[in-house]
Amino acid sequence: MHPVKRNFFSIWLTLFYAGWMVTILAGGHVSELYSHWPIALAMSLGSYFAGSTPMGGGTVGFPVLVMLQGEPSGMGRDFGFAIQSIGMVSASLFIWSQGIRVHGSLLRWALLGSMLGTPMGLVLLGNRMPSLWVQGIFSLLWGGFGILHLLKISAMSLPSFERLVPHARTRWMGLLIGFVGGSTVASLTGVGIDMILYMVLVIYYRADLKTAIPTSVVLMAMTSVIGLFTQCAMGQLDSQIWGHWLAAAPVVAVGAPFGAWVVSRMGREFSILLVSLLCLFQFAWFLLREQEALGWAGITLCTGILCLMSGLYCFVFQ
Repeated sequence: MHPVKRNFFSIWLTLFYAGWMVTILAGGHVSELYSHWPIALAMSLGSYFAGSTPMGGGTVGFPVLVMLQGEPSGMGRDFGFAIQSIGMVSASLFIWSQGIRVHGSLLRWALLGSMLGTPMGLVLLGNRMPSLWVQGIFSLLWGGFGILHLLKISAMSLPSFERLVPHARTRWMGLLIGFVGGSTVASLTGVGIDMILYMVLVIYYRADLKTAIPTSVVLMAMTSVIGLFTQCAMGQLDSQIWGHWLAAAPVVAVGAPFGAWVVSRMGREFSILLVSLLCLFQFAWFLLREQEALGWAGITLCTGILCLMSGLYCFVFQ
């Protein structure tokens, strides 16, 4: 391996921490670290999951800010974009510097689709969808993911031969994943496009988890950068996220790469099982927290949709 490539991750961390330290000291933001320590603590776990599972750091950040602290869903999304632009970019640089394999052909087209879909989704949807709906979409998608993995993790972990897919089909599938995922779930919650790519790789391509997870990490990293840049360009980035970002950024810069390292070296079943249980917990928490707004009809509808989604996932993964 070329020395520059091997040492690039160390160079990146040095530059990031130097810039972060200058920002904290020169800007007089030391008090921000103390007042926002809970999100830094939460993201120490979230960043590990971001690098070791097909779920962004916003998977923890979004429910903590929106479902626990009662912040608007737009703030949870913007924080996800901002924090993943450090954590998952850091994990992506680690993946590249260590030569960890990704599904390059599908990833390239998914990135192109995300470059088109994410800005469009932010412009058309943005903060227009009611927060309750956004939380419901988030909870249903992640709840379905949790059930699928609790039922199928053993089968997913077995070695398998990757399905050969024609290049033309890979191109259109990648574009569709990036465009649809970016314009819908990512533009609403700040996460999720990585999960869609991961599901396609595991269910359709029968790709190994050690390839599927790093591929999803890279897509989420680039989508976060695109989303953050778009929000800044439109002047719609929630200014309240910066205190959370300053506190959590130094944690995720190493937490996500550590998760990526764990996946490349060790078993990944425990991490995925743990995050699957968290997915089901946040779904139950959403129903309990919003039971007055949902009513029994809404709770029944959400539970029914979750069961249908889970059944569909399990049927496809045969």
